[in-house]
Amino acid sequence: MSFSEITLSLSHSRTVAAEVRKQISGQYGGSPQLLKNLNIGGSVSHHTTVPLTEAVDPVDLEDYLITHPLAVESGPLRDLLEFPPDDIEVVYTPRECRTLVSAVPEESEMDPHVRDCVRSYTEDWAIVNRKYHKLGTGFNPNTLDKQKERQKGLPKQIFESDEAPDGNSYQDEQDDLKRRSMSIDDTPRGSWACSIFDLKNSLPDALLPNLLDRTPNEEIDHHNEDQRKSSRHKELFALHPAPDEEEPIERLSVPEVPKEHFGQRLLVKCLSLKFEIEIEPIFASLALYDVKEKKKISENFYFDLNSEQMKGMLRPHVPPAAISTLARSAIFSITYPSQDVFLVIKLEKVLQQGDIGECAEPYMIFKESDAAKNKEKLEKLKGQAEQFCQRLGKYRMPFAWTAIHLMNIVSSAGSLERDSTEVEVGTGERKGSWSERRNSSIVGRRSLERTTSGDEACNLTSFRPATLTVTNFFKQEGDRLSDEDLYKFLADMRRPSSVLRRLRPITAQLKIDISPAPENPHYCLTPELLQVKLYPDSRVRPTREILEFPARDVYVPNTTYRNLLYVYPQSLNFANRQGSARNITVKVQFMYGEDPSNAMPVIFGKSSCPEFSKEAYTAVVYHNRSPDFHEEIKIKLPATLTDHHHLLFTFYHVSCQQKQNTPLETPVGYTWIPMLQNGRLKTGQFCLPVSLEKPPQAYSVLSPEVPLPGMKWVDNHKGVFNVEVVAVSSLHTQDPYLDKFFALVHALDEHMFPVRIGDMRIMENNLENELKSSISALNSSQLEPVVRFLHLLLDKLILLVVRPPVIAGQIVNLGQASFEAMASIINRLHKNLDGNQDQHGRNSLLASYIYYVFRLPNTYPNSPSPGPGGLGGSVHYATMARSAVRPASLNLNRSRSLSNSNPDISGTPTSPDDEVRSIIGTKGLDRSNSWVNTGGPKAAPWGSNPSPSAESTQATDRSCNRMSSHTETSSFLQTLTGRLPTKKLFHEELALQWVVCSGSVREAALQQAWFFFELMVKSMVHHLYFADKLDAPRKNRFPERFMDDVTALVSTIAGDIVSRFQKDTEMVERLNTSLAFFLNDLLSIMDRGFVFALIKTCYKQVSSKLYSLTNPSNLASLRLDFLRIICSHEHYVTLNLPCSLLTPPASPSPSVSSATSQSSGFSTNVQDQKIANMFELSVPFRQQHYLAGLVLTELAVILDPDAEG
Repeated sequence: MSFSEITLSLSHSRTVAAEVRKQISGQYGGSPQLLKNLNIGGSVSHHTTVPLTEAVDPVDLEDYLITHPLAVESGPLRDLLEFPPDDIEVVYTPRECRTLVSAVPEESEMDPHVRDCVRSYTEDWAIVNRKYHKLGTGFNPNTLDKQKERQKGLPKQIFESDEAPDGNSYQDEQDDLKRRSMSIDDTPRGSWACSIFDLKNSLPDALLPNLLDRTPNEEIDHHNEDQRKSSRHKELFALHPAPDEEEPIERLSVPEVPKEHFGQRLLVKCLSLKFEIEIEPIFASLALYDVKEKKKISENFYFDLNSEQMKGMLRPHVPPAAISTLARSAIFSITYPSQDVFLVIKLEKVLQQGDIGECAEPYMIFKESDAAKNKEKLEKLKGQAEQFCQRLGKYRMPFAWTAIHLMNIVSSAGSLERDSTEVEVGTGERKGSWSERRNSSIVGRRSLERTTSGDEACNLTSFRPATLTVTNFFKQEGDRLSDEDLYKFLADMRRPSSVLRRLRPITAQLKIDISPAPENPHYCLTPELLQVKLYPDSRVRPTREILEFPARDVYVPNTTYRNLLYVYPQSLNFANRQGSARNITVKVQFMYGEDPSNAMPVIFGKSSCPEFSKEAYTAVVYHNRSPDFHEEIKIKLPATLTDHHHLLFTFYHVSCQQKQNTPLETPVGYTWIPMLQNGRLKTGQFCLPVSLEKPPQAYSVLSPEVPLPGMKWVDNHKGVFNVEVVAVSSLHTQDPYLDKFFALVHALDEHMFPVRIGDMRIMENNLENELKSSISALNSSQLEPVVRFLHLLLDKLILLVVRPPVIAGQIVNLGQASFEAMASIINRLHKNLDGNQDQHGRNSLLASYIYYVFRLPNTYPNSPSPGPGGLGGSVHYATMARSAVRPASLNLNRSRSLSNSNPDISGTPTSPDDEVRSIIGTKGLDRSNSWVNTGGPKAAPWGSNPSPSAESTQATDRSCNRMSSHTETSSFLQTLTGRLPTKKLFHEELALQWVVCSGSVREAALQQAWFFFELMVKSMVHHLYFADKLDAPRKNRFPERFMDDVTALVSTIAGDIVSRFQKDTEMVERLNTSLAFFLNDLLSIMDRGFVFALIKTCYKQVSSKLYSLTNPSNLASLRLDFLRIICSHEHYVTLNLPCSLLTPPASPSPSVSSATSQSSGFSTNVQDQKIANMFELSVPFRQQHYLAGLVLTELAVILDPDAEG
């Protein structure tokens, strides 16, 4: 039958189809399944009739497996029928460290917040692994990373057809052939004689050994097989790229490992710097600026290209240089590349008498070609320079600058397929010719693993390396040194009629290589000067990684310890200061006390100097009482700061002329910035008053704005010194709401009261209200710091759920507040970072947290989380689901427990009578603060309840009217340690809080249900792991009250899907898949009969709505997606009990006896009914092979939607 005939026959009326089925069923003696009454098979099997439109009660799979052990011996069939004992494993994987030495604080004593941060950045990944997950359809074996891994080491295949023939060689070959053919009596080319001649003159092929030997066929086959296997790729067919297809709905991608963020990386090598005259050392720095954002987007890179002779002029002032300060190449990171990024080069020289114009004049008038003619003048200039170097060698002055429009170079350099390029850059425009040179040093290219924004054309990963020769520099203007002036200059450079081009330049030659950074460069140093792997030899000149200051926020959690401070002196106004103060420099020191010896060696060196120093000086603008500054001073912050840590600024007048009785430098002012203000790091813009006298004792704890008695100030205590302080830290949040939350949490851990936050002193008696308000105020914090400290923030919120604090002898429940905060935070991430989501709406940052970071918190303060190295007696808190130990004040039956899910319950009842009164008085008013006897009659076995709706309602009532946690002894309450180490389990608390929440909190949780589901599953697995229950019978793994909560939760969420699928389509699709993945996960860790009952609950709710709709396609599609995800489980076959007997004695699997009986045809006796049940969706079949029964039922209903039932 042709396809058109099939289509035509299917278009007939359903009456015709029914007649055909009736005719066929008659031929088979009335087989039950082929009759129009689809559910007659159930009655034949003496079972309750269940229509196909309803789900049957599942078999109690756990009991069945115990009572029906497998009879199959070892072999592949047994592996298919038996659940593996090692199905789930908890793996602690050491996190990969980029550097040879881990980045951790040097101090041994750390405060609690620092300790928590360091732990968060160094502890192993805690991964729950389903070992056989790759056997399910949800596993994708051909990811892009795996394809790349497989292709490593493959030889590049070059075929003749891919190579274009060279015209000259082809012509030479033709001429040679002509000469050879003419050598035998001008025989025409292509004739028989010519062919004989060519054959005689050609070289013979190598002989095939043993070609004519008699060899058995088996030996030849074996030899050929060995040859095929030699050098054969082990996954040959997997090398072929997967066809373009829509990602299957049952596929969940493994989240990316959390790691340090890098943008597109650019390698800049500084090769040489040469002026027309060489008379003194010149010091250079590089930095990236974004003109549009008006922001410096990288820290400075300092490099020294002076000759040894020039360096020798400064020897008295410069200690031996550290190898890290001799770098001449740097790797810049750009997260948001754009057409507005410039590479700015600034030059400085040793301070000398005269303004910048006078000092730059010789460089503009003398030419290298006239060196002989101007020899005497040059010698005089060199002598003067030597004198200034000897006397003023530690001071600098601004000299010149230039800028390179980065994207012009990148776009002109073009693709990587060509060789590198040499470009000559003049005054803001490219000129000169292009010349080619080979550069084979760049081997690999770093593929951007994180999404970076910016102009699509601004790709820094695939241009060919370019060598730039910068020929012109602009003289620095003493009154135009600020960043604002620089942005104006850079904007002007892009105009055709640039003002800068009309200025007289300083002629020089700076050669720079610019190329995409290799994936794993050798001899690389981090911004903290740590050696990056690989670093074979510490004596080699290093490459510096330059820290990026992204033009816009980057939403990536902290994963490494970093604690840097950047100080930018901007301007000083001494116009109204009495006395001589014209050549002004600012000495910057980081102090841990008031004594001059308390300066800390934490200031990073620039170039050709020690790694760290105790002080840094700004450049001097000659004879200027109100100078601008353009320095960047980089400081390594101590991990733990005190009230005495501060930045000290000392202002000096430098005497450029050598006079008798005149000191080289004279202090003319002092000011300072305390590093901490009410416990928070002090950063930002400051306009500080300057004192004329040394600060008094204990000044460091005060601000210079405070009018200290008896002190003299410049300009009547007005702000005259502008400075900016910027922190790049993975310790300091720099957000007041996060700071307050962390401070209060650590105060609880350490029991340190009062807590000073801002202008408030929080005593213990009002700590509870402050803590609750700080949790709710987390929603007001900035998103960028929330994301940066996401891992630590979620850890602390989870800790508050499982370990409620004890404040003033009262247990304070924070489970509800913490749950609300988590729901709010993850929704903020979902709404604001929509580009970071997979096909199921899972935010990649949150998925990574669950997969790698989350673990059950320890129940004891100041002890590490459970892990491979810290498993001791205290860690096994999770072996108890909930403590049965009661405080002395709670002399109740042990079957009752006290609710901590109700924030209003902060104390303990005084007597059982009071407790009973509270039960009666509150019953039914608040679902989360009622009492229930959890030791009542056990529920009927899962799957045997004839009324699923009653079952789910009952479970909901039970979970809503019971407590959430237990307490320890009353003697412990009186110790006031700050935390109650109760044995609360996170998954139990999470399920309960979710069930009892309502309103906007419930809506927020539903929006991101996947997060809470995955968090719950991982908590359950960790609990089983630490309690040594992964091998325990599944019915004994979790308490009944937790299973009640899960039942209630699944039932209510299924109800949400049914009631809202037409209104909130996108949200319901996410909720549906999240629920399906949750149940899929539960099949691996819980009572499987219980999970089947949950599936039945969902089916019943959907069915009741589905068949009342006129257009049920959307809801039916949701149910099919739900079923598809559940059936993608790796043990799908095993879950369906493929070789089990049906009860009563019908068997869906053919045995020897049933096979022999097939010849007798279908009859009405019991033996023949066993064969008939093989081909029908009977109730026993659907119960025993539960998931397969659901799939086949869906198919049956779709093929015959008008059938009865």
